[in-house]
Amino acid sequence: MISRIWHGYTTKDNADAYENLLQKEIFVGIAKKYIKGYRGIQLLRRELPSETEFITIMWFDSIDSVKDFAGEDYEQAVVPDSAQKVLSRFDKLSKHYIVKTDNYKYANKKTKKRNV
Repeated sequence: MISRIWHGYTTKDNADAYENLLQKEIFVGIAKKYIKGYRGIQLLRRELPSETEFITIMWFDSIDSVKDFAGEDYEQAVVPDSAQKVLSRFDKLSKHYIVKTDNYKYANKKTKKRNV
């Protein structure tokens, strides 16, 4: 399993618009590509004093699956023009990690449900 991690930042005024764009257009568009080995995406949001940080974590079966999504130069960030218009800055490169342990599903099955 490969985790692809990327950071983007918006002004506080653009944060909700960017999150909406991700959820309703960009993530849906990625899913509709039916990329072999693509397992999903997570979105993290953090309010900072003068801006809002977003982190996307994408899950793939292999680097070949990542290349099917991003191309041969797979470390290059994939940032649509519509997103670039509301981002104040963003990583030009995505980072890729081999997932060595994934016990999220196991932990949820063995522990009581709780609100986070």
